[in-house]
Amino acid sequence: MRLKTQLLIASFMVALVSPLSVFAQPVAKGVWLGNEVGAAKTPPMGWNSWNAFRTEVDEAKVMGAAQALVDEGLAKKGYTYVNLDDGWWQKRRLTDGRMIIRTRIFPSAATPDGTTSFRGFTDRLHSMGLKAGLYTDVGHNACSQAFDLHSPNLPEGTAEERQVGLDGHVSQDINLYFKEWGFDYLKVDACGLADFAPDSKLVKDNGYIGLTPEIDRASLNRTDSDRVEKRYAAVAAALKETNPDNDYVFSICNWGMANVREWGKDVGSSWRTSSDITPNWSSMLHNYDSAVKRALYAGPGHWNDPDILFIGAGDFDADHLTEARTHFTLWAMMNAPLLISYDLRKAPQSLLDIWGNTDLIAVNQDPAGNQAVVAYDSDDAQILVKTMADGHKVVALFNRTASPAKVNLLASHLKLKGDAPIQLTDLWSKAGSTFTGETEFELAPHETRVFSVQGARELTDGVYLSEIPGAINVADDGVREPQLDPTVHRMIDPWAGTRSGGSWPQYAGWGGAQADMTPYAQALQIADHTYDSGIGVLGNSLLQVKNEGYAIFRATVGVDDSTSNRDRAVTFAVYADGKLVAKTPPLKFGDAAQDISADIAGHKIIELLATDDSAAKEQPVVVTWGGARLQK
Repeated sequence: MRLKTQLLIASFMVALVSPLSVFAQPVAKGVWLGNEVGAAKTPPMGWNSWNAFRTEVDEAKVMGAAQALVDEGLAKKGYTYVNLDDGWWQKRRLTDGRMIIRTRIFPSAATPDGTTSFRGFTDRLHSMGLKAGLYTDVGHNACSQAFDLHSPNLPEGTAEERQVGLDGHVSQDINLYFKEWGFDYLKVDACGLADFAPDSKLVKDNGYIGLTPEIDRASLNRTDSDRVEKRYAAVAAALKETNPDNDYVFSICNWGMANVREWGKDVGSSWRTSSDITPNWSSMLHNYDSAVKRALYAGPGHWNDPDILFIGAGDFDADHLTEARTHFTLWAMMNAPLLISYDLRKAPQSLLDIWGNTDLIAVNQDPAGNQAVVAYDSDDAQILVKTMADGHKVVALFNRTASPAKVNLLASHLKLKGDAPIQLTDLWSKAGSTFTGETEFELAPHETRVFSVQGARELTDGVYLSEIPGAINVADDGVREPQLDPTVHRMIDPWAGTRSGGSWPQYAGWGGAQADMTPYAQALQIADHTYDSGIGVLGNSLLQVKNEGYAIFRATVGVDDSTSNRDRAVTFAVYADGKLVAKTPPLKFGDAAQDISADIAGHKIIELLATDDSAAKEQPVVVTWGGARLQK
């Protein structure tokens, strides 16, 4: 696995660098490598035009949504970004490469010399206390030019004039969008890298200039992930250079493709983990599954993005409030960006109440940035637990099915003591209740119950690492070759139906680092001893942990019983600010787990290495940091 982080982004300031060997053993760095560039210290909140209007967007619709955010009090609750998606452009001017705005639908963009400018548009949004977002593509052409061919707002002109994407114009466009036009947020799609093959019917019929696909939607192996990453890293570098005040958001939208699970956190403020959401339950499950078990890859400044909210349509409209509340609750628990996409000029109060739930907004916007961890997992029901900055917990009980489901909530799910009272406050009804040890709920079809939790902590003098994923940077997860994740719900393709041979796994992520489970979704277990808390990861991995005043690191470590490679020995080591402070002898499959502890008082960055000498073509070793914790 290559060590990426900001080094790749910085390289575009001067020159490209060659990636490190994909099988090199990681080494402690002594410096924090996690990406915190940009303004997304908490998940972005606001409004996006796409689900509401697609390319049939115009200035009146966008400003109407902006005014509604202010008038309905949503802006004061954090919904500040107003993001204009596909459909705004007219063409790229060939004389100087400048983008020209379609003034027929954005009349305020008209200028006497015909250059057009969004400055008046963004100034108006800023005067309302809002921020402005814009859409583009990382390739030559945009998604509407492939999938909205009947739209009246497609780019016009020659093939060259219709190349409105960033390719070949990264610095020019970023400077235009941010310095001259005053935008604050950029969503960068990737259809230009996937859908305009030179010999395709689309290109021939529409007179486009083809581009050999760098993303193969049907094949991870045929996708040039390195090239895609470099393109987005170049955009990140341009954004950083253009915005020295660091006040911007960079949204990567390549739908979970090109192994973005591994590098998105090092490049963007957020990255899409799946295909576009549609307003049906199965699609919501699909997008949710693509992000819910990636908690260790998200945190302040970088967020998993399962796509914009589709509350207000289809299975999540005002006649399906149970489903709409579930959709919102799950996105809040996952620290997903909260982007409304509905015509807010006519929103019913029932939907405004969902978007405006201040308790769940606070869950989403908690400064610790800990994405909820799956405490119980099944195809029928799940329990998600999130640790807040002040130490208290929030728990969501999610019924994935169309039938009622009984769910038992245990103190152990919450990492709280089973012999002390636990107080629950429902974050929808605000009703309170108390239990000790265990309590039972019957969930209605598609219902999610979510509670704020107060109780006595199981670990009285510290915190388990699996409780604080927002403080962890997976610098290297040991994954050698990206693998498609078989646990993501496979919906009927909303665009192709059942015309294809089946709905196959599409998104890499299988084998990534996990909280409280192994990389392959098994219980953490060493030499027949199971650990309820811990970190599961592969050999040749490096995890970084921010230490906020703790004095001791402790864990019980070894090769996990689930590993398929049972021949290689793994050495576990702990570094504090780059200094080795603890190390085990080599441990093999079947060896008894070994306790490891380290004095970390006064140190800010703790690094956990698990290294082995396995050959490049061998299966990686599965290792467990059982009960990994920071203590006073």
